Amino acid sequence: MAFMPKDLSVLAYANGFTLWHYTTPDAHTDVRRTGYFNAAGHMLRIGDMLMANTNTDAAQTAGIFLVASNSAGIVDLSDLTQVGAADTD
Repeated sequence: MAFMPKDLSVLAYANGFTLWHYTTPDAHTDVRRTGYFNAAGHMLRIGDMLMANTNTDAAQTAGIFLVASNSAGIVDLSDLTQVGAADTD
C-alpha cells in the first residue's frame, strides 16, 4: 500500500516538536522506507516522532519512529523502536 494522509494525526505539539500517530496495514519495514511519507513532508520535521500501529490487518506491530531527515521533501525515518513484548500468558 501507500501512505494515507487520513491515518496521520497530531497527538501533541510543543516547542517546535510534534508527536504524531499513524496507523496502517503496511508493515513497519515498508513505512520506514525513505519516501513513504513524502506527501507529508511539508508537515514532518527532523526530530518529530511518530507513534505507529503497523500491519494492522495481521500480527500488529506498534512502536516509535523518529523523523531522521527531511530534505527537499524526501522524508526518511529511523528504524522502528518496538514497544510492547510478546504476551506470554
